[in-house]
Amino acid sequence: MRMTRRLAIGAMLAAPAAARGQGMDWPSRPVRFVVPYPPGGPTDILGRVVAARLAQDLKQPMVVENRPGASGTIGAEQVARAAPDGQAFLMNASIHVIIPHLNRSLPFDALTDFTPVTNMASVPLVAVVNPQLPVRSIPELVAYLKANPGRVSYASSGNASALHLAGEMFKLMTGTEMLHVPYRGAGPAVQDLISGSIQLMFDSIPSSAAAVRAGLLRPLAVTTATRVAAYPDLPTIAEAGVPGFEIATWYGIWAPPRTPMPVAQRLHQAVAAAVAAPEVRERLATLGAEPVADTPEDFSRFCAREYERWGRLVREARVTLD
Repeated sequence: MRMTRRLAIGAMLAAPAAARGQGMDWPSRPVRFVVPYPPGGPTDILGRVVAARLAQDLKQPMVVENRPGASGTIGAEQVARAAPDGQAFLMNASIHVIIPHLNRSLPFDALTDFTPVTNMASVPLVAVVNPQLPVRSIPELVAYLKANPGRVSYASSGNASALHLAGEMFKLMTGTEMLHVPYRGAGPAVQDLISGSIQLMFDSIPSSAAAVRAGLLRPLAVTTATRVAAYPDLPTIAEAGVPGFEIATWYGIWAPPRTPMPVAQRLHQAVAAAVAAPEVRERLATLGAEPVADTPEDFSRFCAREYERWGRLVREARVTLD
């Protein structure tokens, strides 16, 4: 559901009176948001934009803490084990519901060991290449890959990320071969893409936007079903010759298990107000992000659906962590 200013205000007014009463007692001290990736990636960028506005509205410091490693699971485990007192939250991408399908030994259950709060925003991916790669379109990329099987490397923000699965979906649907190179976040991956150490990336728009504007990377197409405002002249990958190709990522907030629902509802209300603020909406738009801000109940159902959808893709593309 897209969150407009009217919807954000309606969500706040519609919150149960008991939840508002108890939730208003929170926060009484600084709040920590764990981002399980290095600085500079899309989760970090979007998280900091939202957190800065939350600090204004909630009158407490909102501390963004980067805890990268193990495809986001190190930071996620910290929050899963944190006290349910409203002082620690997880800001993570859709990988949160993807990684369980690839790593059966996780120290937490992605669905039951967290309290869903809200989906901050949905973000399309964009296929970007180093300008030294002699391709300017998706058909040219496919032709190049078929002529050079296994000689092109594509980066991702980590194993099991949406960026990783976008590459695997592309290989599956085009009958091409590429080498996957996982990084500990999108920021380091983009830097290596710029340097030419790797050639291709299906990146979320926020993390590569500055490099694209500077001419350091060349965008080829977006991964969504329709074109996006951030790149109105870019075709979709489906338009460009891969019918049915569609993938995007999203960025949510989770609390530790057993966090009181009034706290989750209060944070959801604050996020809804934040992403409805004109300056935040403008900033998100420049990053290609579409605000969502759904309720904890809706986000819980959304996570369950996404868990099943990504699981099917992992099985069909035979994706592994190796």
